[in-house]
Amino acid sequence: MDAFQYEVYNKVEFDLNNIDEDFKNQILLKPFQFIFENEDTADNKHYLPVYISESISDYFYRKQPKAENEVIKATKVSGVKNDSFSQLLGDMYQNLNIYENNIILFNKSFISPFSNLCFFYYHYFLVDSAYIGNNWCYKIQFQPQRKQELTFKGEFWVNDTTYAIRKFNANIAKDANINFITSLKIDLDFNEVQKEVWMNTREKMIVDGIVLMPHSGKMQELRVKKLTTYKNIVINKPLDDTLYHGPNNIVVAEDVNKKDDNYWQEARHDTLTKSENAIYSMVDSLKKLTWFKVYKDIFSGYLDCGLFEIGPYFSMYSNNPIEGNRFRFGGRTTKKFSNRTYIKSYIAYGFKDDEIKYNVSFQYFLTKSPRQLLTISSKKDVVQLGQRQYKFSDDNILNSFFRRHPANKLNGLFDFMTSYEREWFNGFSNNIEIRRSEISPLGDLKFNQISYSGEVINIPRITTFEITLNTHFAYKEKFLSGEFNRVSLGSKFPSIDIRYIVGLKGVINSDYEYQKCIISFKHKLRVRPLGYMKIRIEGGKIFGTLPYPMLELHNGNETFFYDEMAFNTMNYFEFASDEYVSCFITHHFEGAVFNKIPLFRRLKWREVASIKCAIGHLDKRNIEEMQLPVNMHELNDPYTEASVGIENVFKVLRIDALWRLSYLDNPGIMKFGIRGSLEINF
Repeated sequence: MDAFQYEVYNKVEFDLNNIDEDFKNQILLKPFQFIFENEDTADNKHYLPVYISESISDYFYRKQPKAENEVIKATKVSGVKNDSFSQLLGDMYQNLNIYENNIILFNKSFISPFSNLCFFYYHYFLVDSAYIGNNWCYKIQFQPQRKQELTFKGEFWVNDTTYAIRKFNANIAKDANINFITSLKIDLDFNEVQKEVWMNTREKMIVDGIVLMPHSGKMQELRVKKLTTYKNIVINKPLDDTLYHGPNNIVVAEDVNKKDDNYWQEARHDTLTKSENAIYSMVDSLKKLTWFKVYKDIFSGYLDCGLFEIGPYFSMYSNNPIEGNRFRFGGRTTKKFSNRTYIKSYIAYGFKDDEIKYNVSFQYFLTKSPRQLLTISSKKDVVQLGQRQYKFSDDNILNSFFRRHPANKLNGLFDFMTSYEREWFNGFSNNIEIRRSEISPLGDLKFNQISYSGEVINIPRITTFEITLNTHFAYKEKFLSGEFNRVSLGSKFPSIDIRYIVGLKGVINSDYEYQKCIISFKHKLRVRPLGYMKIRIEGGKIFGTLPYPMLELHNGNETFFYDEMAFNTMNYFEFASDEYVSCFITHHFEGAVFNKIPLFRRLKWREVASIKCAIGHLDKRNIEEMQLPVNMHELNDPYTEASVGIENVFKVLRIDALWRLSYLDNPGIMKFGIRGSLEINF
């Protein structure tokens, strides 16, 4: 088809299933007894609807040049009023295409019954033939050839002349290696909208699963129902080019959350049941209850005080050899304070060093669409150089106690930063940042220079002034945004990040002039039937003369937690480079081997393996600029470590065995170790 368009209606409902008297009588649910007035019955089970969302959008597609666009006209969500969330309710994000070789559900890759490799995974049986409407069709049943593979069991009706699918009914295999999902049923209807042009007109999906209820610690059945219908289908009538071109291929209308009940009565493709209608008012009432707010505060990590929140709880106390017992008090503003201005700060005190630390960050959205964000922050604190930037913070209580070595090589940091971020379209953004920093040594660290006469000169601090330009590109990347922060939902395509840093000497007493260029590449590659692979490659080069704290300190890990984006057998401050390349490859086999071993198949364990490498160079001028710490080395030969592990242990744990394969003579290293991490995946 040269082009097509349609209007699509999506409805998603969440129900707590199999509700009994024991569930209703739990102590923590006593304040919320009114919600059980919406209880209903189906399949001889009592269920309680707790969430519903609806969306209506127009979808447009053109073949040459290929383009697609969706305009989300209206959304209605119980308990949520968020324009960014609206994009996830449209057809482009939730669309299910059974003609693809692999069908992605819950971030798992299921083999389609119509895959090019389908005969390696399914048995097929011709069982019936009949007219469906005016179409003569054959009914074919299919079932998996092997246990625990990500496949389906069901039937479909296929037209005799066009070979188009008329109806499709399937459930995932009962023993499929997927967590928390006990049943997933898909029903699809296709119709011939024009001669030999078949399109999906109705899609229904029912998912039964189990969730851990935080108030009781018990597992509770959950049912998710999704209904999608299509109408006003128009074939082969391309529209004006302006409709297909633009920075975003999902456009959310400005009044998407403001449509009244009269609009929905006319616009929705399917009428709501009595219990579905009741969910909207129930959730609004629930949010007003004091007990609901208390529970939300406990599980969010912050205490909601209206205009601001106090927390996070897990950083209020920590301990390290420099500060001794450390206490921290902090908080952040909420959208009740402002929906454009976001302020977060903390103040901390260490009883051993008798020093006050603080951090104040101010963010202001110039515009939210497109995203333009101004940030100003000031920080004075103790930090660990050589630790991955996005790892949990140094003052996290877990980081304080679960370490291989004491935290005695820390740095004092006094930092002021301002930045401007501009997103041009989803997945492509720039950020310009100006930063002045002072770094001082703490504990066993020393900043020593050797003079021409051989005298050791102690440097109390290093001062830098930097201008950084960041560029991020990930084609068709999607985000889930809150009022201020957002989380990337990833992309099917690789992402590239480029950082170019210019250091200026003499600006506000800065000590060095230099340039840095860092390029990183990340991709998640599906390798059916052997799971998927995560690849991260990074390369960087520094131009100029710098002391070791300003070089690339390769990310080590001295905790007992596995860090996928760090070298887990490398110590902090073990290697430094002024030019380098690193590569991280992790392959998740998704049970490709264990599924064929009876015991492991019952446990639903999954295999994982990784290899991590880095090679670099450290110029003589940088070595001579400042005396390297004891046991810091160049990386002229490749550093390599490997691991094999088991995922999905008790559905939440990953255990890795680690081997260090090079630089085995360095003192104080770990050649082999066992590390764990918490991972909750389907």
